[in-house]
Amino acid sequence: MALVHSRARAGVSAPPVQVEVHLSGGLPSTQIVGLPAAAVRESRDRVRAAILCAQFEYPQRRITINLAPADLPKDGGRFDLPIALGILAASGQIDRDALAGCEFLGELGLTGELRPVDGVLPAVLAAARAGRRLVVPAGSGAEAALAREAEAYVARTLLEACAGLGGNPALPRATTTTGIAAEPAALPDMADVRGKA
Repeated sequence: MALVHSRARAGVSAPPVQVEVHLSGGLPSTQIVGLPAAAVRESRDRVRAAILCAQFEYPQRRITINLAPADLPKDGGRFDLPIALGILAASGQIDRDALAGCEFLGELGLTGELRPVDGVLPAVLAAARAGRRLVVPAGSGAEAALAREAEAYVARTLLEACAGLGGNPALPRATTTTGIAAEPAALPDMADVRGKA
């Protein structure tokens, strides 16, 4: 059994989600429960391919993944990284104690590459209030860095995220990109709105 912390997206809030992974005997299969949308159910295949590409072993056992709380809808690929880490921790391939102080968000490509997800800023703020660090894909690092009081780290691949859990090498902190324009784009003029008082 392994437990990984993550965050769902609900408007401008980021409610906590606990990814619980249980391995048991029986025919090899992977089941995701906890009100997952189609994109979350499809993460089984993305996670399996990413784990194998990262040179880890995908357990040939019955895998049950619970996204708690069960009554909160979960959508998108944001749970790929926590699901993969949960499987690796439950099978003893990474240290499950290293997962306790962190939260994870990220969509996995078939090669193990981490792809950016949306709604990172509310998640990093909520993780900071919970006293945990947040690990996000490198493509979401600029958004995570906007919360200056929070600890946000970035990883480019599943393998990099796993290595960073042990601190060898340590994951880099999320930073804002240097290519931000000095002047913000002009906002629309409210005088252009017609038919609304």
